[in-house]
Amino acid sequence: MATAALMSLLFRGLDDEHRRRLLAAAAPRRFRRREVVFHEGDPGDCLHVVVSGRFLVRAVTPWGDVATLRLIGPGELFGELALITPDARRTATVVAFEPSHTLAITRADFTAIQERFPDVNTVLVASLAENVRRMSALVVDMTYLSVEERVARRLVELTAMFGCTIPLTQDDLAELVGTARATVNGVLRGLERRGLVALRRGRITVLDRPALGRRAGRGVSGP
Repeated sequence: MATAALMSLLFRGLDDEHRRRLLAAAAPRRFRRREVVFHEGDPGDCLHVVVSGRFLVRAVTPWGDVATLRLIGPGELFGELALITPDARRTATVVAFEPSHTLAITRADFTAIQERFPDVNTVLVASLAENVRRMSALVVDMTYLSVEERVARRLVELTAMFGCTIPLTQDDLAELVGTARATVNGVLRGLERRGLVALRRGRITVLDRPALGRRAGRGVSGP
């Protein structure tokens, strides 16, 4: 998607002048596969708009394990908390899942635009509200769904991003589900025996999305 079209879609609540100012202030950034954009605890200095590629958002649990909170793709934001307060710290580590391209907007540039066009605050509010919704849903999943249901749910969700062939390792999926790789492997082998998925090195192919959706617990189904 062209950069201007992406910004127009992402900031569709703003008029052309607002979008033009934001685009003019954005600096292109490119990241290699598995390159760290920033670490949890780093000072926050900019927001990133994903133009192409995908990013893993990771956090360390109180037990020292790494949990992947979400996978971010084109048209989404990350790092927006850095624009709220001048002493903000990154709340998670963000890693490029594949070669990726973002537009970075610094706090200073955003503040200058914000002073002239207060409506840009709607972008931050909408993004933060969506993050709260996602985290609330994640907490409910972790509390009430079995590991098999969580695996099935994540796979169904990932087909919307990747299609039927999902280029994630079992380690990546385990971090998304919030459990050990060995546990995820056991669940995936069971789904493979039922003909719902096919496993290959470095990827998982969903063979029967509707049936997988039925195993994913509340609110998820196939087309």
